[in-house]
Amino acid sequence: MHKLLTIAKNTFTETIRQPVYAIIIVAALFLFFISPSLTMYTMSDDNKLLREIGLSTLFLSSLFIAVFSASGAVAEEVENKTIITVLSKPVQRPIFIVAKFLGVAAAVALAHYICTIALLMAIRHGVLESASATHDWTVISTAGAAVGAAFVLSAFFNYAYDWKFSSTAIVLTGIFATLGIVFLAFIDRDWKFNPHNNRINPVDIYGSVLLLMAAIIIVALAVALSARFNIVVTLSACIGIFLLGLISDYTFGRFAETQLWAQIGRFLVPNLQVFWISDAIYEGSTVPVKYILISAAYALCYAAGILSLAIALFQRRQVG
Repeated sequence: MHKLLTIAKNTFTETIRQPVYAIIIVAALFLFFISPSLTMYTMSDDNKLLREIGLSTLFLSSLFIAVFSASGAVAEEVENKTIITVLSKPVQRPIFIVAKFLGVAAAVALAHYICTIALLMAIRHGVLESASATHDWTVISTAGAAVGAAFVLSAFFNYAYDWKFSSTAIVLTGIFATLGIVFLAFIDRDWKFNPHNNRINPVDIYGSVLLLMAAIIIVALAVALSARFNIVVTLSACIGIFLLGLISDYTFGRFAETQLWAQIGRFLVPNLQVFWISDAIYEGSTVPVKYILISAAYALCYAAGILSLAIALFQRRQVG
């Protein structure tokens, strides 16, 4: 267990220090910031479009982080020959694969958590649907204070203790964003204590949890592929499986009852559509807890199966 946690911790630290990790998070936060302005020109309910675009941004950002971070988790170790030092400790290969998965999954969960808070803040602000509507300065001030405090403290720690600025800023942003969303849960747009009017919809939180499950599946796939192939092949395969998983019902589902290839494809390719609940947003319906539990069981079983395959593939790979 000590070896597992040590490798997972090092993988987590290396992942959040990657430049692409910070770039994707910053890009996602910027899209959340401008999303209320982008969704104010529809002919129906602008806030529903805001929620769907926000979930789409959250989905893509988490999945791209999962793909880029997990693709090099094992492949880079093999190419740089650093894996020889790790496996000579000795560290069993199954422990190495599982630890790599846990480290990348934790980094993806951190990024997903930060983006989820940004999504909830954007939804809380809402769209200015009329000329008389005003900005929610409570949300703007809270978000600005969280980002500003994280930026200032990260610069201080980088100068005083030589901590890496990007990874420190991401962790501090997660901490201050948590304090900010708790504050907004009790304070309304008029700076008054009014927790019943915080405009935080549980459906949005459920949607975020489901999308995190989809990202965990992609992490498992990327780790499994990187255990046998290089980074380029892993990236290409993960993106292809991701796109195919989004249209799984259309590609395989309609032929599954009559065609054997469709049954096999439906079984092997993860159905990512089960984690997307835009229909519930537009119809204004609720998402039962039972559905979340069933989806979590599906994601857990699929990830466990893929990791088992990754361990089997990595057992006979030459690393020296």
